[in-house]
Amino acid sequence: MPRIRSSLFLLACACACVTSQAGPFAYVPNEKSASVTVIDTATGAAVRQIAAGQRPRGIAADPAGTRLYVTDAAANALLVLDAAGGALLATIPLGSSPEGVNASRDGRWIAVAVEDTNSVALVDAATRTLVADIPVEGKNPEHAVFSPDGRWLLVSAENAEQVDVIDVAARRQVGSIAVGLRPRGIGFSPDGTRAYVACEVAGAVYVLDIERRRSIATIPAGKNPAGIAVAPDGKTVYVSNGADGSVMRIDAARNAVDATIAVGKRPWNMAVTKDGTRLYVANGRSDSVSVIDTATGAKTADITVGRLPWGVVIR
Repeated sequence: MPRIRSSLFLLACACACVTSQAGPFAYVPNEKSASVTVIDTATGAAVRQIAAGQRPRGIAADPAGTRLYVTDAAANALLVLDAAGGALLATIPLGSSPEGVNASRDGRWIAVAVEDTNSVALVDAATRTLVADIPVEGKNPEHAVFSPDGRWLLVSAENAEQVDVIDVAARRQVGSIAVGLRPRGIGFSPDGTRAYVACEVAGAVYVLDIERRRSIATIPAGKNPAGIAVAPDGKTVYVSNGADGSVMRIDAARNAVDATIAVGKRPWNMAVTKDGTRLYVANGRSDSVSVIDTATGAKTADITVGRLPWGVVIR
């Protein structure tokens, strides 16, 4: 009997260990709750909260999903968090009012849009040090997003009619691409040849040819488009409409909207699961995340998170 009980105990521990390492997880920074909500995408349940400074906004993760990078607008810093345990591993000082954060695909670099200094902070992920603070032309930058090959950063700013282009190796702005007023979310096609930019005041998504550095299409969106997410296969692009409480699905081959899906209030930034089957949408004024089945285009769940969720990263 003792041996049986011991075996059952070890089996239970093993199962618990597997469960604790299950995933992928969706991580949602809550600006007014000073936390990151962790959602198990397999079950759709919010499984825990991670303390995250005072005013967390942008979020990114390393390729392995072991580290989270969260901007703390109150502390003017980038927080490095252990994804599994939630421990604060490092605090990296930045300029005033950091917002969007993005990790290069190889995990080497972290880029942060810093609003008040009109710059992009480039952080070495291995040493957790700030290696460059790169000025940009656009005022109040919100997002700085790496191209898939890590060569370029596209930077959107609230007070701009262009996205600025940074050469990562040279660590300087080398150009800009004209778009509509107040560009917000940015997403690249998987091959890096196209980028999609939600322009809030223009009410449209601009499609950019990266090699030629020009806009090649304008897709009408809803009211106050804000977030962009691109499906892993590049065939579908999603844009959130902040004032409409909706997400539009765009057929990338036709550059045309083929579905509009109601979500929560002020949908903002989004993320698609690696297998492309679900879209997670942060609803800033509903304190929730909506889950969309990408095959059917139907909302399948609303998951309660913290106050004023800013975005989503999935690892």
